[in-house]
Amino acid sequence: MKAFVIDKYKGPVHLAEVAVPTVGPRDVLVKVAAASVNPLDKMVRNGEFKALIKYRTPITLGHDVSGVITEVGAQVSEFAVGDEIFARPRDLRIGTFAEYIAIDADDVAPKPTSLSFAEAAAVPLVALAAWQILVEKANIRPGQKVLVHAGAGGLGSTVIQLAKHLGAHVATTASSSSAELVTALGADVVIDYRTDDFAEVLSGYDLAIDAVGGDNLVRTLTVLKPGGLALGVTGPPDAGFAKQLGAPKPFEFVLSLLSRKVRAAAKKRGVTYAFFYMHADGATLATLAALYEAGHLRPVVDTTFSFDDTVDAIAYVDAGRARGGKVVITHE
Repeated sequence: MKAFVIDKYKGPVHLAEVAVPTVGPRDVLVKVAAASVNPLDKMVRNGEFKALIKYRTPITLGHDVSGVITEVGAQVSEFAVGDEIFARPRDLRIGTFAEYIAIDADDVAPKPTSLSFAEAAAVPLVALAAWQILVEKANIRPGQKVLVHAGAGGLGSTVIQLAKHLGAHVATTASSSSAELVTALGADVVIDYRTDDFAEVLSGYDLAIDAVGGDNLVRTLTVLKPGGLALGVTGPPDAGFAKQLGAPKPFEFVLSLLSRKVRAAAKKRGVTYAFFYMHADGATLATLAALYEAGHLRPVVDTTFSFDDTVDAIAYVDAGRARGGKVVITHE
């Protein structure tokens, strides 16, 4: 089958002919209808997690998929051939930039019937991340205040919608050209990051989600109320990340050093910093699918590329050309 792979970390993405994946007893084989591009693809490509998540080369990229099941493993009873599904395959099982992918059935959920394959492919990673941040990590309740940076992006646009569904007050940063989009998604306060300083405008927030890092992350700490939580999705990683991945103890110490500056700054302000890294979860994705079916959430798609143009889709995202939502790769 055709797949887009890298032969080594930081190597170019290219088309290759690879074997169709074998199907384990708890796997489903999926004929890919669509996939979407995430910043995580670039992080894997650059080897940012190679000490903790040990992929074997060549690596087929891609963390989001929608498609049709063509084969099920002997121990799979919850899915059948012909089922339309979507998923964020677990780490070490990624590879959605291909014609077929074998996925653990526990990572899979039925595709919302109200969404096209292209729309569904834009959902899994960002929707799971939003849920895990807002519900599982922060336990957001009605009336609490949430700041999410880059509200027009794939994650930001989903966090805004889910936070509003949970009853939160939501602020976001975005460019002036994206203000209409994020407002339509439910943002209560929109700050143009090019002209205004969010740290001078906002205060008393319960949760802040940062995808920028560096000085932006440190200044984000200042908008939190005492006891507030800042989550970094691009780093710096912390000891909790090593624990999440089941890494040896020495990695916990190394990662705690990488985040010591921001954690110290957070402690000084009476708030908490933690690195956030989402995980695959088919059961939660099924819960989210119901929210999409009911119209409480909607996918935001910036543009689509054909499968043959996958390299161009990746370059489009790497260049920061996406202006709202996800970039989707389709096989149609």
